Amino acid sequence: MTQPDEPLPQPSLMPDPDNGALTRRMTGIDHTGAPVEASVTVERAMTLFLNGQEIVTMMTIGDYPDCLAVGYLTNQNMLRADDELTGVTVDEDKGHIFVTTARRTDYEWKLKRRTLTSGCAQGTAFGDVMERFDEVVLDRAARLRTSWLYALSRQINQTPSLYLTAGAIHGCVLCARDRPLIYMEDVGRHNAVDKIAGYMRLNEISPDGKCFYTTGRLTSEMVIKTVQMELPILISRSGFTASGVELARQAGLTLIGRAKGKRFICLSGAERLVFDHDPDAVEEEAPGHRRKGARDD
Repeated sequence: MTQPDEPLPQPSLMPDPDNGALTRRMTGIDHTGAPVEASVTVERAMTLFLNGQEIVTMMTIGDYPDCLAVGYLTNQNMLRADDELTGVTVDEDKGHIFVTTARRTDYEWKLKRRTLTSGCAQGTAFGDVMERFDEVVLDRAARLRTSWLYALSRQINQTPSLYLTAGAIHGCVLCARDRPLIYMEDVGRHNAVDKIAGYMRLNEISPDGKCFYTTGRLTSEMVIKTVQMELPILISRSGFTASGVELARQAGLTLIGRAKGKRFICLSGAERLVFDHDPDAVEEEAPGHRRKGARDD
């Protein structure tokens, strides 16, 4: 993480819950039979093409399709770090995203080796994802102060978002010290993390001094993608899977879950934590915090 005497990056991208294309008002009845109107999250199909080859159709809220496409291809190792992007074009009407590169990619054989992950909306992992995972060396000198962790949780939970407006959505946030920098949302947490990976690549944002926050479960998929993005710290307000913890320990990733109010649990990489804040000085999270009736799934 960034050292205390270094300047903080400024927030660059936060959710836009007022974007009318991302939610829809729908009518129904409540538990008493009375008529109600509720905001619901919109999802649409977007089909991704790489150098003319159809790769996958993704269900997404549809914002930042360029970031989603590039991040997906990067996290699936269909794009190498040195691949030159020659075009990213979006056809909103047809729901198509076209990515082209200077080098012919080797996606054909990757498509033959795929695993459905535990990501909501059925995430998919292709080919040599684990080969890249095993090659990554995470920054051992990175540190996360508990004061930063508490501040991040509070700011992210109170940021206006689709989660607060309509629910049925996951959020992922790229952070530096105690500052959220890039906050993406989508119906699947794998989409949200891919959007951030794509935004980082398209805008040449380094993982140095950064950590990652997600509202979703700490599954093997989330750990793999975080490691491939070379981010040494992953935080969630939700829980863990055993595979996620085992992979985090294998990679040397700091894995923090159930981060709510003053409480959190670290199951991997605890050496990066600096306990500089009294947890008794942190308020407990009130029931229904973030969204009334919300459940972290």
